[in-house]
Amino acid sequence: MKKQLTRTVLAASLAFTVWSCNQSDPVAKGDFVSGVFVINEGNFSQNNGSVSFFPREESTAETDVFAKINGSDLKGGVQGYAVSGEKGIILVDNNAAGLDKVEIVNSNTFKSEGTIGAPDIENPREVVFLNSSTAYVTCWGTTGQYPDFFINPGYVAVIDLATRKVTKKISVAKGIENIVYNNGKLFVGTVNYSGVNSLTAISTSSNEIVKELTLTSSPSPIGVDANGKIWVQDGLNLLRLNPDTYATEATLKITTDATKTAGNFAFSLDKKTIFFVLSYYDANFVTHGETYKVGITDTQVNITTPVIKRNFSGLAVDPLQGLIYAGVTPSYAQSGYAVRYRTDGTLVDSVKVGIAPTGFFFR
Repeated sequence: MKKQLTRTVLAASLAFTVWSCNQSDPVAKGDFVSGVFVINEGNFSQNNGSVSFFPREESTAETDVFAKINGSDLKGGVQGYAVSGEKGIILVDNNAAGLDKVEIVNSNTFKSEGTIGAPDIENPREVVFLNSSTAYVTCWGTTGQYPDFFINPGYVAVIDLATRKVTKKISVAKGIENIVYNNGKLFVGTVNYSGVNSLTAISTSSNEIVKELTLTSSPSPIGVDANGKIWVQDGLNLLRLNPDTYATEATLKITTDATKTAGNFAFSLDKKTIFFVLSYYDANFVTHGETYKVGITDTQVNITTPVIKRNFSGLAVDPLQGLIYAGVTPSYAQSGYAVRYRTDGTLVDSVKVGIAPTGFFFR
């Protein structure tokens, strides 16, 4: 009897221990817990953007995971995708007024959990998470016709993911675009054809603007380096900023050739190198370009020796493996490719994805 009781107590104790471990350290379940998401912008006039997905060890992608899981497509161009915890946000820009939205999904299953549309979301551009309950989305707002495209100020929409509502719109400059979060502040730039040269810093504790910096061109914040400094593209210059004092600590000239455009900046795994594409149009309006790199301690940019002799529509570095992921868009009427490279520029492989791959998100 005592032996039976002892075995019963031990079994119960073991079962409780296993239960306790499972309760304190749950394992996320779903097909999209780990892997690579490709943001396919699509053809804007056809509203056929999508999100592709593939595990890192594979070279075949599911080209439209939202449609596969939810039974319908996103109905717009896809501008971005980001995740925090079990929440994911897809930015959808429809070419018809009033149909833009953010699609909220379960990040592990990609099942839709709701949308936020107009008038709270108009022309969404970029998204960052403060935590698993709060996200910030830059929006152009309603726009006009060329040449008066930006007729209204832009804004940063503060999203409460628990209620799926926009709790505040922080009014910022016209044509706001890229957004970077660092240590309690959002750094917000403007698109290069907005005509606005201001970089805006917003406190995430108050959701108020705390600083506006006037630069020489429309600025695009790139990210935070290994030393905690903010890097910003200012036209054909790269700026290294102190995020506390807002002082420019270094200015690196990329090129003096005004016919060229720098873009698709991405930090290396160790945050000590920045990769970017330098491109130009020929007489037939065909884009050409090459991919370069610059170190965060360099005093000048070397554009005589490209890392990859190719132009890309998107660029990112996997924070887990350190491989370069590059988007290739043959045309806006056919599938594109995610091409993988080592950091020395050697080719690994390519994966067929959706139309116009312009961004990546890694889990």
